[in-house]
Amino acid sequence: MPNVEETYDIVVVGAGHAGCEAALACARLGLETIMFTVSVDSIALMPCNPNIGGSSKGHLVRELDALGGEMGKNIDKTFIQSKMLNESKGPAVHSLRAQADKQDYTREMRKTLENTDHLTIRQAEVSEILVEDGKLTGVKTFSGAVYHCRAAVLATGTYLKARCIYGDVSSYTGPNGLQAANHLTDSLKANGIEMYRFKTGTPARVDRRSIDFSKMEEQFGDKRVVPFSFSTDPETVQKEQVSCWLTYTNEETHRIIRDNLDRSPLFSGAIEGTGPRYCPSIEDKVVKFPDKNRHQVFVEPEGLYTNEMYLGGMSSSLPEDVQYAMYRTVPGLEHVKIVRNAYAIEYDCINSRQLNATLEFKKIKGLFSGGQFNGSSGYEEAAVQGFMAGVNAAMEVMGREPYVLDRSQAYIGVLIDDLVTKENHEPYRMMTSRAEYRLLLRQDNADLRLMKIGHEIGLVSDEAYERLLWKEKAIDQEIERLEKAVIGANERVQTFLEAHGSTPLKSGSTLGELVRRPELDYFVLAELDENRPELPEDVAEQVNINIKYAGYIKRQKQQVAQFKKLESKRLDPDFDYSEVPSLRREAVQKLNLYKPMNIGQASRISGVSPADISVLLIYLEQLRHQRK
Repeated sequence: MPNVEETYDIVVVGAGHAGCEAALACARLGLETIMFTVSVDSIALMPCNPNIGGSSKGHLVRELDALGGEMGKNIDKTFIQSKMLNESKGPAVHSLRAQADKQDYTREMRKTLENTDHLTIRQAEVSEILVEDGKLTGVKTFSGAVYHCRAAVLATGTYLKARCIYGDVSSYTGPNGLQAANHLTDSLKANGIEMYRFKTGTPARVDRRSIDFSKMEEQFGDKRVVPFSFSTDPETVQKEQVSCWLTYTNEETHRIIRDNLDRSPLFSGAIEGTGPRYCPSIEDKVVKFPDKNRHQVFVEPEGLYTNEMYLGGMSSSLPEDVQYAMYRTVPGLEHVKIVRNAYAIEYDCINSRQLNATLEFKKIKGLFSGGQFNGSSGYEEAAVQGFMAGVNAAMEVMGREPYVLDRSQAYIGVLIDDLVTKENHEPYRMMTSRAEYRLLLRQDNADLRLMKIGHEIGLVSDEAYERLLWKEKAIDQEIERLEKAVIGANERVQTFLEAHGSTPLKSGSTLGELVRRPELDYFVLAELDENRPELPEDVAEQVNINIKYAGYIKRQKQQVAQFKKLESKRLDPDFDYSEVPSLRREAVQKLNLYKPMNIGQASRISGVSPADISVLLIYLEQLRHQRK
């Protein structure tokens, strides 16, 4: 009997956060796209924490939104609590974080996907990639069906040969007991793709009715909610929010963990995969930080229509009886009932240095890759990679130039550059400290930085783009007005300054100079500013930040100019670095392995020193002169 055979422009393998963004980007660009998932019920699943955003991750979501992605819009529709983190610090590290109703989040994303033209959803396990002469030609499913395509995006998340473990209980399933994908790894290896075995984990889910909240600190959402998406009307997200709670482990918790470490698969050798250093299990924390007598535990609701609560900070793979014993030592959890045990999950992923900065495999044309399959962790990191992989797959099919964001343009650029140029031996997590130009890469200005690119790609509407151009003009005009508007040292002004703990004026001053004073800002000065125009909140925020931090921003822009010089020096992907005399052997090996696109990328490869870069620059200059 003949097998099913179909043809599409793009195949997307996986329907998690990366797969959803990849499929939507391709379909919205008018390409016939099919998205495969082992279970339609796992579309946009949140198998771990019930939130979107957080420190640096909030930046990624807003950047994704500015480019035309869906995650920000989806969380704005389905959040149950929203909070701006790090508000006591500077605007560079402000990060939005929202608790999601997990089921609503999945349902809304699935609804969006199912109602997107040019997009087909298919429940089937992709077991093989079809490659001819180094070019992808299609995929085959476990049933034998063949789907021909011009490009594909692999976004398999944590499903490849997945194994869930706690204590001595081990089951070959994906997250939440869903079916694993057990066949694709062999096909990838047969095509020369190097695989890693990574691990992540999740805490127990417990019954709300068994928790004593009176022993915990209640955590409220923000009084004024800031939406994730630039397209969301802020008034539509002002709603009643649910509470989260904070409690702590103690010495008794830690004693139980220490006494049972020999029963932990993490420490007994039963788990082979490498776990994320920045999201450790509770047993990891107790071992690595023996001097800490307590660790935070965030008790978070999984949704509005369930009593399941998530115990953030207490991820574990300890046996069931030990989980009960340790959780019940925590204040408020003395009589807790577990709904789902904590577990660790091992899965296959790739060594991401096999990818170009476009997220296309160097060895297989037309095959792109995104998400946790690239060796990263987190929903947000996955989503932005899926989006960029989808966009570049679409560009290849459409015969257009690819899009690569650099480190000075976006956190997305930092994330992808780190993945493809650095040796990652553990799941990669985004952090604000990884971004060299974080004063410029704030979450509040993601639209100003990236929306033009989103419009150019074809995923941001003309209407949104026109609004952006108006916003840019409004910000510039208001800054110019403030820098010219002089205010006298009269009694009213002096009284105002004194009331705000600010030094009195000796002579006239511009409003811009007053905004720059630490104790004042654009909003406070409204009282003195009689000619102030009515401006939207987001415009006023940009005016305030740009004036207040003008000196720092100028300095960082100068650093970016230097960075851009190195990035503009292109390198031939086929160049053989062994031809360069005086280049150290390690540098030759690494440069020939990574094949960097430019000098900037070459300088970030581990094992390539500043001296190697100098040698390379001199050699390239000599070559240029010889060719003249």
